[in-house]
Amino acid sequence: MGRLREVLKHPDEFHVLLKLKLAVRHAEKQIIPPLDHPHWGFCYTLLNKFTNGGTTLLLQPFEPQLRNVLCIFYLILRALDTVEDDTSIPTEVKVPVLIDFHRHVYDPDWHFSCGTEDCKTLMDQFHHVSTAFAEIGKVYQEIIEDITKRMGEWMAKFICKEVETMDDYDEYCHYVTGPIGIGMFKIFEASGKQDFAPENLSSIMGVFLQKTNIIRDYLEDISEIPKPRMFWPREVCSKYVNRLEDLKYEENSVKAAQCLNEMITDALKHVEDCLKHMSALKDNGVFRFCAIRPVLAMGTLALCYNNIDVFKTGVKLRPGLAAKIYERTRTMTDVYNVFFEFASVMKSKVEMHDPHSMKTLSRLNEIQDICRKSGVLSNRKFYIIRNEQGYRSAVVNLHANFVCIMFVTVYT
Repeated sequence: MGRLREVLKHPDEFHVLLKLKLAVRHAEKQIIPPLDHPHWGFCYTLLNKFTNGGTTLLLQPFEPQLRNVLCIFYLILRALDTVEDDTSIPTEVKVPVLIDFHRHVYDPDWHFSCGTEDCKTLMDQFHHVSTAFAEIGKVYQEIIEDITKRMGEWMAKFICKEVETMDDYDEYCHYVTGPIGIGMFKIFEASGKQDFAPENLSSIMGVFLQKTNIIRDYLEDISEIPKPRMFWPREVCSKYVNRLEDLKYEENSVKAAQCLNEMITDALKHVEDCLKHMSALKDNGVFRFCAIRPVLAMGTLALCYNNIDVFKTGVKLRPGLAAKIYERTRTMTDVYNVFFEFASVMKSKVEMHDPHSMKTLSRLNEIQDICRKSGVLSNRKFYIIRNEQGYRSAVVNLHANFVCIMFVTVYT
């Protein structure tokens, strides 16, 4: 019902939601292999579930070989992440699995039961993934093995070490998730879709996305059973509360918001390099595959900024806004426009009594200056600022569009 309420609040988004849902279904029919390839059918079905069809849609422009490689790359790293995230696994068991994971991908008989729901299905039936992995080209296997090895080793390190300082936090995000971007661009380079990209730039988008996820997922991580996952650096949190979990208590709301704003301000320092990296992407399919996630991340930070619901109920971009981003992020012009607009939204939420307000505004102004200097900013504000004429028309036609709700409420 919560999703339905969001749709009803923004009836002007019915059309784009329906359009995206139908596009995803078309992509599924085109991409998911027939039943005579059960291992690939398993892989693409799970990919679709994990990413709500979004990645399937973005894979559609690529030739089958590249689709398969990216699908397997995602699932192997998702499996690795499942091991890291499962707090019920004893450390003495978890660490060796993480360190050796890059070897397990070659073993068609290996599996490791952990995780829940779709993640548990992935781990219990990992032989499907390793069978599919064996069918991709050796150059791609070596890239995926290298990235899995790097990530597994650093995950193992931080299983045994808490994130105490901002340096720890940057190190964790850089070495645990930065390699995802490096691997992705090595895959695109090997396929001939993209020129060589320096590793430091390739990793930046992974760092930006990871920091956004850590901020957004505070409540989910702190509520993990049997023990919480803690990625917010103690150096930051200790300025505001005694323990990380204290941020969710009502009496600490003001301090919690200030802590949140400091974390978001830190994440914004990566935006300039993200924009620089995206502007260098020449292939349109590669561009859309890489650019949509940072745009979603910037929107998530704008939603989270100064928003105490991060600690109470959790926050997530509404489906209609996410659908607009998928539909309308097609060129670097679109990226500059939407980053500029999300920065404007965040600026409107900055309160001058916040201890980091000046640094936040400075970083937001820097982002907007980069967007202005691109020379492509337009007057479009279709991502967040609702067009009132379009809104009134949508309300008038609400009954005619009701059929859309039947489709879009299943969009997740």
